[in-house]
Amino acid sequence: MAITNLNQFLSDFFIAHKCRLISNQNGVLTIQLTEEMDRALMNRPFYWHYIKKMGQVGEPQTLTLITDQGTSGKQGELIHFGSPRLQQIMEHLKINERFTKAYQNLADVTTNTALHPWLLLNIKVTYVGKLQKDEVFSLGLNLINGMMKSQMMEYLYKINLQNTIPDFCYTISPLIKLKSGYKRIESVIKNYIENQEHKWADESIAKLEEDIELLKLFYINPSEEEEKQMKKEIHEIKTRYEPQINISIINGGIFYLHHL
Repeated sequence: MAITNLNQFLSDFFIAHKCRLISNQNGVLTIQLTEEMDRALMNRPFYWHYIKKMGQVGEPQTLTLITDQGTSGKQGELIHFGSPRLQQIMEHLKINERFTKAYQNLADVTTNTALHPWLLLNIKVTYVGKLQKDEVFSLGLNLINGMMKSQMMEYLYKINLQNTIPDFCYTISPLIKLKSGYKRIESVIKNYIENQEHKWADESIAKLEEDIELLKLFYINPSEEEEKQMKKEIHEIKTRYEPQINISIINGGIFYLHHL
């Protein structure tokens, strides 16, 4: 259910944004960025400002990402769940492409054809404690019959989509309301989390208690002022290590599809 194939996710992302894949082998992905993606990811505002001011055509950079951490001897940028570069890509999706509506392109259809509404949610689950870990899920829910599909984005990347209803097609009104659909998907995510082993949380609590006990050794018979400082530092330790699980929506949309 989680997007575990980070290389595939990234290649799909850049292809969807009209970037050219120069190479994609052995966990090393090299991309020729478009101007839009260069502006979004490469932090070169002054370059693009100068180019536009001079009336010239800019040269977007290439980006090499290494998704296999066991790869050695390759020039590029290591990327993994929780890495700043992946967070940057997720943030771009969140701000610029969070919600959409699209229709499956059925160019060869000549008779009236029904399109079913699907609710898609791409969800990030963040485990916060001694260490931080992210998992990304892509779930689709058929708003007519309640069928649910994992890895929904991977399926959508394989079909043609457009912003308008194709000729000879019509949409079926949802039987499941959006709020109810969201709750169903949320329930699946929460059930997944509850059924995981949370050794990371136990390790975080152990580290929290260890650091608090160590701190108290420095405050034997504390004065009133030292007591306040100790409580402040204990609060900071708890903030740093107390286990938390945060669920956030990266993006989503309604997709009208012929069939899955």
